[in-house]
Amino acid sequence: MAGSGNQNAFQDGPSLEDDSSVISTRGLEAFGRKVTTTASHLMGPLDPTTHPHYQSAMSEVQKQLRRPNLQRSMFSMARTTPTDMVRSKLSTKEIQSRALSYVPEELLKNIPEDENTFSLFQGFQASFPDFTEDGKKHRRRVSRGRKLLEDTSPTHPNSPHAVQKLRKEKASMIHQLEMLSIRKNMASSEIREIDNKMANLAGMRKIVLDRLAGLEQEEALMEHEIVEVEGRLEEAQELADEAESIAMQTPTKSDDDMASERGDSAGFMSQSIYEKLPSASSTPSKTKKPRNVRRKSMPILHEHFEPGTMIRSFRAHQDNITALDFDAPFGLMVSAAMDDSVRVWDLNAGRCIGMLEGHTASVRTLQVEDNILATGSMDATIRLWDLSRAHYDPQGSQFGKDEEDDGIAFENPDDQPVDPPAGSMSDCPLITLSAHLDEITALHFKDKTLVSGSADKTLRQWDLERGRCVQTLDVMWAAAQASAMSAGDSTWRQTSRASDASADFVGALQVFESALACGTADGMVRLWDLRSGQVHRSLVGHTGPVTCLQFDDVHLVTGSLDRSIRIWDLRTGSIYDAYAYEHGITSMMFDTRRIVCAAGEDVVKVYDKVEGRHWDCGAGIAEAEGAKTPAIVERVRIRDGYMVEGRGDGVVGVWTC
Repeated sequence: MAGSGNQNAFQDGPSLEDDSSVISTRGLEAFGRKVTTTASHLMGPLDPTTHPHYQSAMSEVQKQLRRPNLQRSMFSMARTTPTDMVRSKLSTKEIQSRALSYVPEELLKNIPEDENTFSLFQGFQASFPDFTEDGKKHRRRVSRGRKLLEDTSPTHPNSPHAVQKLRKEKASMIHQLEMLSIRKNMASSEIREIDNKMANLAGMRKIVLDRLAGLEQEEALMEHEIVEVEGRLEEAQELADEAESIAMQTPTKSDDDMASERGDSAGFMSQSIYEKLPSASSTPSKTKKPRNVRRKSMPILHEHFEPGTMIRSFRAHQDNITALDFDAPFGLMVSAAMDDSVRVWDLNAGRCIGMLEGHTASVRTLQVEDNILATGSMDATIRLWDLSRAHYDPQGSQFGKDEEDDGIAFENPDDQPVDPPAGSMSDCPLITLSAHLDEITALHFKDKTLVSGSADKTLRQWDLERGRCVQTLDVMWAAAQASAMSAGDSTWRQTSRASDASADFVGALQVFESALACGTADGMVRLWDLRSGQVHRSLVGHTGPVTCLQFDDVHLVTGSLDRSIRIWDLRTGSIYDAYAYEHGITSMMFDTRRIVCAAGEDVVKVYDKVEGRHWDCGAGIAEAEGAKTPAIVERVRIRDGYMVEGRGDGVVGVWTC
């Protein structure tokens, strides 16, 4: 034990002021002398009855025994154990030293390794000075008379008393400095211990994260197998129902005739996408009955990453990405680019499932909802696809090849777009909607209703059950009506800025039941009632073309090329909040917590609605240290903190947000 030298300077006996002794030292010495004198006279040859010393000694003993204090001391000594009697003769420091001088072997075996330069007892003294002897000395009460004497008696600076007092103060200050050094070392040791615990916890967290990732991969494989089994079951049930209906209609025909009619029955189909039967010889111009496949479980792995962490990045196209969307975190993503290709990706594995063929021009807009995909192209057509019919093995085997073929199906080791196997998406096309006269620039569907916007300055409402257009909304006519009612002028309303020739006339739209929100190139946001086909309300505020919008139950968020994001209150039609960036907004989406947008930079702009702060997320921050300049972010989508961005060079990045 390290300590000062005075810790071992123990006293031979208790002081006069020691109240812990059962009998005082002076009383014991006097009593002992009297007992010795008495015993010597008893053992002597003289007659004890006639000797005067004996009589005086016995009388003195009787007198001492009559004293109450001595009687109480004797009684207390009789009731005191030998251990307590020994302890009563020792000082506090000696008791502490003797108690710590012997440590059992069990405690010695379990002593942890430590590099501290101070002992446990020193640490206790530094942490709790009030419980130590020094603390008790500092708290010792001074009598009033002594205090008055010290205050009134003049002390010369060179007197021995003043020098002794200064030495005591110096020793006390040095002791306090030593205690502060010990407490500082203790705090440093605690910090190192906490760092070690954090490192161990981080390692354990990584192990559990890897375990969670493996469980989610197994879960995705299981869901894929369930979807395949459900698809085969549905097809078998449809074939059985078809055979039963044919057998009921022609009960007298032979088996050969029934088989021939069963093969020709695929050509007898109605125009409804929900009444057609799947067949192997169907083409994109033909229709099938879509299956609404919903995920039975949602991935949660991305929720345990720090915001701004990149999950993966891959090159999806060789040209500018024009549209992208995904169904769920680590689910299916569909991307379209100016290279006239539409690709489907497995975000869990980062592989391309296949290419969707059918459009004759680039796809400008698309939406993924569960397993149903809607794409709008520059060829003025809209196509619906069922992604659950794709021939894809998540474990990596290619469609149309044996399982012995080695290699992962669609991975990309050279960071180049890979052409997936031909025919992997051949069963995905459902129906083609053709009515617009110019390119499709915006679309949105919910349940059985789809609304599309085109460069022909019209909005069209489609009934997906019947596969036909049920209503056409003329934006120019609505603008003229609004102008005539407000100012008596039927001309097209222009914004305060010059119109951008590259901006789409219908920049964005969203539909929910009978409500439709549409943003156009004049900076107006119009709220339509699909039941009457009239504009219910117009939101005026943007000074540039509206390129993106989204609404929930209370708020509508819009983005424009005027560099601003505006949040509208749908109950009052007023602006709830607004903020702007340095460049125009080309894409925007929000979830329950964040609003993300592409604003002409190499990063995604994120606005945290809960904390009210703005921050950047994307490759522009991650690659800034490597002196790399990534391409501009063109499109961005987010769901439950899982963000996907598409850049101008065809690269797709997946991030936690």
